[in-house]
Amino acid sequence: MEIKEEEVIKVLKKSKKPIPFSHIANRLNLERSELKKLKKVLRKLKKKGKIKVEQNKFKLIEEEIVEGEVLSYTGFGFLKVEGRDKDIYIPPFEMKKLFHGDIIRAKIVEFKGKKEIRVLKVIKRSKKELICSLKKGKKRCYCVPLDENAHIPVFLPTKDCKDIKKGSILVVKITKYPTDKAPAYGRIKEVLGHPSEKFLAVDIIIRKYNLPTSYPDDALKEAERLSIDIDKEIKNRKDLRDQLCFTIDPEKAKDFDDAVAIERTPEGYFRLFVHIADVSHFVKPNTAIDREAYKRGFTFYFPDRAIHMLPERLASDLCSLVPGEDRLTFTCEMVFNEKGKLLHYDIYESVINSKARLTYDQALKIIVGDPAIEKHLSHLTEPLRNMEILYRILSKKRWDAGSIDFDLPESEVIIDEYGEPVAVVPYERHIAHRIIEHFMISANETVAMHLEKAGYPCLYRVHENPDPDRVENLIEILNGLGYKVPKTGNYNSRFFQKIIEDFEGKPEENMIRFLTLRTMKRAKYSPHNLGHFGLALEHYAHFTSPIRRYSDIIVHRLLKSALRGEDIDYEKTVAYLEEAGEHLSTQERLAEDTEREAIDLLKARYMKSRIGETFKGIITGVTSFGLFVEIEDILAEGLVHINTLTEDEYIYDEPSHRLVGLRTGKIYRLGDVVKVKVIGVDEERARIDLSLEN
Repeated sequence: MEIKEEEVIKVLKKSKKPIPFSHIANRLNLERSELKKLKKVLRKLKKKGKIKVEQNKFKLIEEEIVEGEVLSYTGFGFLKVEGRDKDIYIPPFEMKKLFHGDIIRAKIVEFKGKKEIRVLKVIKRSKKELICSLKKGKKRCYCVPLDENAHIPVFLPTKDCKDIKKGSILVVKITKYPTDKAPAYGRIKEVLGHPSEKFLAVDIIIRKYNLPTSYPDDALKEAERLSIDIDKEIKNRKDLRDQLCFTIDPEKAKDFDDAVAIERTPEGYFRLFVHIADVSHFVKPNTAIDREAYKRGFTFYFPDRAIHMLPERLASDLCSLVPGEDRLTFTCEMVFNEKGKLLHYDIYESVINSKARLTYDQALKIIVGDPAIEKHLSHLTEPLRNMEILYRILSKKRWDAGSIDFDLPESEVIIDEYGEPVAVVPYERHIAHRIIEHFMISANETVAMHLEKAGYPCLYRVHENPDPDRVENLIEILNGLGYKVPKTGNYNSRFFQKIIEDFEGKPEENMIRFLTLRTMKRAKYSPHNLGHFGLALEHYAHFTSPIRRYSDIIVHRLLKSALRGEDIDYEKTVAYLEEAGEHLSTQERLAEDTEREAIDLLKARYMKSRIGETFKGIITGVTSFGLFVEIEDILAEGLVHINTLTEDEYIYDEPSHRLVGLRTGKIYRLGDVVKVKVIGVDEERARIDLSLEN
C-alpha cells in the first residue's frame, strides 16, 4: 500500500502534541512490512520543512506567513520583517526571481534545522529600470545589474545589442520579471557609455537612485524673480553691516551658509555671533522652489559635481554670504564666560556684509602666525585667536559633559578635468575646522533650547542611546583583541570616551573609532526631543545650513513664528514635523550612501592603476572567507580571500575575530597591521582584491 504525505499530515494535524512513530503507524493501520515506507515519507516531510522531530516525536510545523522587504547578498538573501529581531534567510533558488528591495509575502519553513522562506507572492517590485553592464554570448545578449541585483541576468533583444560594445553601461527597462521557469527580460532605454572611454561612476549612481538632475521650470522662474531689497528689509532687521564678520569654508565651496564674528566684553567674556543665511525669507511654504527643495531634502555632494537642494540663483547668489555683499541673515548671538557657560543669548533677523572669505587652511595660518598671510589679513588675527581660545573652552566643557569625538580620518579623491581619479590624499581636519564645528553646535543647541522654552515645536536632531546588545557585541570584539572591558550595563557617553582614549595613538585607533561609531544608532530628525547622545546635549536642532539642508529651513520658519509670537496649531505642526522628520532622515541616508558609493567607485578606479603595488594596511574585518584590509592613507578597503592564504589551512575563530593556521599557528586578527598587494579590481562593483605580503 502506498503511504501518501497528505495522510501523514492529516494524522499530525489531529494531534495537538508531538506523537511517536508507533502512534502514527497505528492511526494509519499499517502492517509491519509498511513501516519502512512510513519512515521514508517522514524523512521527506522533514526535509521539506513540513515537520520537525522533538525527542523522537513528530510534530507538524504550522505555516507562518510573513510580509517583508528582500535584502540581497549576491545570490542569497534575507527577508526583513517589521517587528522581528532577526531577518529570515532566502535561499538562492528563491532569490533568482527576486530583486533587492522587493516587498513579498512568504511562508517560513524549517530546512536542515534553520528557518528560511518560500515565496508566495511578490507584492511590490522595487525596480522598473536597472543600470547594467552589457554581456554578449554566442547567440544571445544579456546584461548584469551593477547593484545588489547582480545575481539576476536580464536578457535583451539581440538586435538591440548588435552595435553596442561589450561592457557598455546601459539603462535597461524591465519588460518581464523573472519567475521559477523564465529569466528576466528587458529593453535598452539608454547607453551611458563604455568605462574605457568615459568615467561613469557618478552618472551610474545618479541613474541608479533616480536623483534629480534639473529643476522644474516653475521653480527656476520663481528663483529668477527673487531679489534683495535691503532698504526695505533693514527697517525690520538689526543692521550689522559694519561688523567684522567673515566665512571659513573648504577651498572648493561655492555657497556660504554661515559667517562668524567675535567680541570681548568689558568683563572679559566672549560675545559670539553666528550669522546664518536667511533662506526662509526667499523660500516660502508650498511654492515651486519649496516643494522641490523638500523633495530633495539635501544637497548631494559628489567628487566632480553637486546636486543642489536649491537653484543656483539662491544657493550661489542671493543666499550665499559672499564677501562685500549685503545679505539677509538669521543671527544667534551668544555670550560665554571663561568656563564656556552660556550667560545670555539673543536670536534675531539681521543684515550683514562679510569682510572676508577664508579657507580652513588660511584661517589656520593666521591663527599660528604665518607672516605671509598675516600681512594681508592682519585685521583678522585678533578675532581668529579669540575664536581659538573660545573653541578650546567649549571643547573642554563638552568633553567633560561626555561628548564623544569620533573624528574618523578622511581621504579626498583628486579628479582631473575628465572626471578621472588621479590621486587619493588624506583630508586633514585641524583646529580651524573644529572652531567652526563647535560654534555651529553652540548655535544649534541655543536655537533648540529657545524653541522649547518658548513653547513652540521644533524639528530636533536626535541621537538616541545605543542598543545594549550592540554595545556588548563591541565589548566582545575588544575582549577578543585582548583589551578587557567589563559589561557594566551603564553605557553612557563617558564609557565610549574611555574606549577611544585607551586606543589613542595605537595602530588600531581609527578602527576602534569606526567600530564604536557603528555601535551607535543613527541620528535622525524628530519633533520629539530625545536628546543627542553623541554630543551629550539635552537640546539640539539643525539651524546652521539652510542652503543645503531642508531641516534647517523648517527650524528657521518655526523660529520666526516664535520670535514674532505667532499662533500656530501645535498638534497639526507636530504631525507635519513627524512626516517631515521621517522623509528628511530617509533623504539624508540616501545622500550619505550615494556620496560614499561614488567615493568607493572612484577609489576602485584609481586602485586599478596600482595593481601589483604593495601597501600598508590594517585588518578591519575577519570572516570565514578571508580578511578585509583598509589600505593606509587611501582608506580603500579590499579583501584578502582565504584561498590566497596558501601557506597553511586557516580556521575561522569567530568569537576572537581571527583566522588561525592549523599547522603553523599563525594568527591574523582584527586590528593587525599587514602589508598587502593589489592583485585585482572589479571596478563596476568597487571591489578590490588583495594578497598578503611578507
